[in-house]
Parts: sequence; structure tokens; C-alpha cells
Amino acid sequence: MTAANFKSGFVTIIGRPNVGKSTLMNRLIGQKIAITSNKPQTTRNRIQTVYTDMERGQIVFLDTPGIHKAKNKLGEYMVNVAEKTLNEVDVVLWLVEPSNFIGAGEQHIVEQLKKVQTPVILVINKVDTVEKDKVLEFIDTYRKIYDFAEIIPTSALRGQNVDDVIDSIFKYLPYGPQFYDEDTITDQPERAICAEIIREKALHALSDEVPHGIAVAIDQMKPRKGGKMYDIDATIVCERDSHKGIIIGKQGSMLKKIGTNARYEMEKMLDAKVNLKLWVKVKKDWRDSDFLIKNFGYREEE
Repeated sequence: MTAANFKSGFVTIIGRPNVGKSTLMNRLIGQKIAITSNKPQTTRNRIQTVYTDMERGQIVFLDTPGIHKAKNKLGEYMVNVAEKTLNEVDVVLWLVEPSNFIGAGEQHIVEQLKKVQTPVILVINKVDTVEKDKVLEFIDTYRKIYDFAEIIPTSALRGQNVDDVIDSIFKYLPYGPQFYDEDTITDQPERAICAEIIREKALHALSDEVPHGIAVAIDQMKPRKGGKMYDIDATIVCERDSHKGIIIGKQGSMLKKIGTNARYEMEKMLDAKVNLKLWVKVKKDWRDSDFLIKNFGYREEE
């Protein structure tokens, strides 16, 4: 039974690729959930994370993929999900980089925001990278293009003003029930998080050699009796034969590195030992195939 002054609701974090949405999410929740990479478009699914403060209430975060102009089916799907979310939430957090220049990407987002009634909190991230007195100018620039509920300068990386973001969200949330147990942090099934971890490690290890065209499918994930060990088989799917060679590496060295890094992270998350087997497959143009996109867990109807 929740108290009468308990607030609860849904919040989405939007922003162009690379503005630090996942870093902010991880900082707010206090542990690593959304995968972070310095490549744009890393977050594919709407990761739901839950922040619970039994005194004040519960915030359920929907992390939308970046809102941007679509280039192919996967891009289109990601944009649709992002724009649909704006209407379904109680508060929108819009993350931007500190700048006086409002580019086409930001203008596109403003157009989307003008269509909704949801209160929008503007978070100017990465303020640790600019001079203090510049920040006021940036606030002023943004204030002129949209009527924000609040504007908060932060550094997600350094944890500056992150508490203010939580305080502001609670200000605009409606009173309501507790949706999740207080120890719930994410409702993404563990399989999906494992797939994302492998994808993150692959992107880090491959740096620029293989562009964004990789997906990860978890073929099986079985706990052994006693539950302290998991057997996980996964396939990394890429678009070209040449990419397959790079992902495997000389005598399997690259694949081994990806596997080792991913296993370490999975063991922390699952709190158990992991026996991980990785395969690499080529599926040309998977990003333009409806069937394959659904197969990798990017589902329109969610």
C-alpha cells in the first residue's frame, strides 16, 4: 500500500545521439544499465529503468533511441518509437550539449515537442567541458526556442547537479501507485541485457573497423543446477563477409577479447559464473529486413 503523497510516473530521456543519455541514466540509477559507447545509436530498445525513493515516489525511465532523421528501416523504427513515447510519458527530459548553436537535429526535436502537452525539462549536459559564464548564455539560447518547465545544467560524467534532475522530475510527476517493487531496477529481461553487453564490448573492441551494422542474438541462456553458473550461446550478426573476418580476428583473437570483456560484465550483472560461447554470422542488409529487426528484439508494438 503506497502513501497518499507517493508520486509515480513515466519519464523519457530524449536527445540526439551521443549527448550522454545512457551516462545520465546510469548516474541517476547508480549502476550500469544502459550500455554506453562513444558511437551514436547504441541504445536500441526502450530500456525501462526504475528509480524508487520510498519517501517521495517512483520514476520509471523509458530510454528512447535517439530522435533523428531515419536512413533505413531500423532507423525509421527507432525514430517512430522515440516520437511515440513523447505522448505516453508524464515528463520529458531533453538532453543537449552546451552550445549556442541550435542545429537541424535540435530544431527537429523542438517540432516534435511542440506537438505534445508533456512538461519538458531541458538538461544541458557536459557543462564540465565549457567555461562557467558560458552556461548562462546557453540557457538563454534554449529558453528562446521552447517554453521549458525547467532548465538544468549538469555533468552526467562528473555527477554534477544530477540530484536536481531527480528533484525536478518529482515536481512534475502525478500522485500515483508504486508500479514496481523497490528493488526493481530494470524490466529488460536478462537475455536482452546480455545481448546489449556483448554488442557494447564488440563496438568498443572494433572501434571504427566495423560500422554500426552489428546485432547480437542470444541463442540460449541456461542456468546450471544450483544457479551459480550460466551457459550462454550468442551470435554476433554482421552485414559483410569482410566484417566477419575482422570480428573473429587473427586466430580468433578479436572474438576472444570481446567474449572475455562481455563475460566479466555479465558475471557482475548475473552474480554468477558465465560460460560464454560466441559465433559470428553474416546476414546481408539485416537492418532493412522487417523479419530480422523483429528477430533481434526491436519490436514496434512494445
